[in-house]
Amino acid sequence: MNTRILLITHAPLAQALRDCALHVFADSADDVLTIDVGADESPDDTLARARALLGTSGSPVLVLTDVFGATPCNVAQRLVAGRAAQLVAGVNLPMLLRAVSYRHETLDAVAARAVVGGIQGVMAVAAAPLQNQNFRSFHDQDHHHHQQ
Repeated sequence: MNTRILLITHAPLAQALRDCALHVFADSADDVLTIDVGADESPDDTLARARALLGTSGSPVLVLTDVFGATPCNVAQRLVAGRAAQLVAGVNLPMLLRAVSYRHETLDAVAARAVVGGIQGVMAVAAAPLQNQNFRSFHDQDHHHHQQ
């Protein structure tokens, strides 16, 4: 049984992340669910939508949310209570892709892999200097310019 993944985020992030994941893992559509929380939606309404979406299935669920302490995360905390579920805040695309690719593993393993994927997916990347480019400006007077 696959671990289902539920994204509960500020709108429109959940659906956007799902769309990206399905671009890579088209076969995961049934396992990746979304709830985009609108600015005016009450937490109780969001919780009711989430419960209805998950239904009474006993399938394990990894819930991914965007910001710890914000409404989507607070709702998710209430949702996972008493379920075969885990919650991870700080979702990013590398985290979701890692979770989807290992969704056939146990809930604990999927959650751990998601966290590692999210962490490893964040890195400072320096701009690389252009190499082997012969740029000349319009006013370049040296018509015999060669790279060194």
